[in-house]
Amino acid sequence: MTAATNSLCDTGSSKWTVHDTCQSSSFLPTIGVTLFLGWNGILSCITLYALFLASSIERAFILALCVASLSLPPRWPGPIGRKIGWWMVTQSEKYFGLKTIVEDEQELLQISKGNRGTIYAMEPHDILPFAAFSFSPIINRIPGGRNICFLVSSAIFRIPFLRQIYSWAGSLPVDKETFLSRLEAGKSLAFVPGGVKEVLLKLDPLHKPRDLVLYLRNRKGFIKLALQTGSPIVPVFCFHLDGSYRICWLPRGKLMEAFARWAGCFPLLYWGRWNILQGIPRPNQLTVVIGRPIHVPKERFHVSGENVDKYHGIFLKELEGLFERHKEAEGYGDTHLKIV
Repeated sequence: MTAATNSLCDTGSSKWTVHDTCQSSSFLPTIGVTLFLGWNGILSCITLYALFLASSIERAFILALCVASLSLPPRWPGPIGRKIGWWMVTQSEKYFGLKTIVEDEQELLQISKGNRGTIYAMEPHDILPFAAFSFSPIINRIPGGRNICFLVSSAIFRIPFLRQIYSWAGSLPVDKETFLSRLEAGKSLAFVPGGVKEVLLKLDPLHKPRDLVLYLRNRKGFIKLALQTGSPIVPVFCFHLDGSYRICWLPRGKLMEAFARWAGCFPLLYWGRWNILQGIPRPNQLTVVIGRPIHVPKERFHVSGENVDKYHGIFLKELEGLFERHKEAEGYGDTHLKIV
């Protein structure tokens, strides 16, 4: 059982619901996070071993395992996979000392009672948006979020072993079909609208060191889907995600950008905990702040570009306000949020 505390924080005329977890990066939480987030490094080691050191029999065995993983359903082996996912998520909660702040719990509960799907749009992406686990119904941090899931890059589900790991944790591919099917069924979802483009912007010389850059100006597709289904949009900001990894090598150029758009990820190298290449993230204490819902009209198949622009502007303003309200308390007082 995770040691956690709940409290209400007065902020003038409103109250925020705060759920805090005691942090522990000891042996078991570290193993849980390694099983969940260490597969980039594990697969890199397996690949190098198979290419340069393995015997023919070992190479054939590794290939057979990869083929089996790609052939089996993502959620295989069913109940056992779900139990592993439950354990990974609860250990991640401890490892990162997850703190969630909900600005309007009652409104979110009211929306869930109406069986309406809600879009939780979280920023930033950073190298890996591993704060996705905070939306898992397993740890119950989202008011009324029993049917919520996090959408991740479709590329994950084309990679052996990763496809099972992320499925066990309750993730689905981020595509239009999944978006619409869940919202139309009254089921909620969470995703990172800025996407992998934000990884490139981290090292852009045009930005200052204390700039936190979000790539959102042209990210309007989810607004259109929200209007199509009448689904509320909830801005979410994760503090302390940055600094969990340190970039070692990041390829540049238009060809790489085109590849990243196609694949949904960048082929970059990074240093993790203990300065291990492609290692697990450092145990930075994460704070996930869940803002107030933005209600939109239901326009079905007659969504107007004017309304897309209108509610996209409202979303950007609310997200920026969310960051500004909490940045001092989270040690981001000298950080400037830059939306491009």
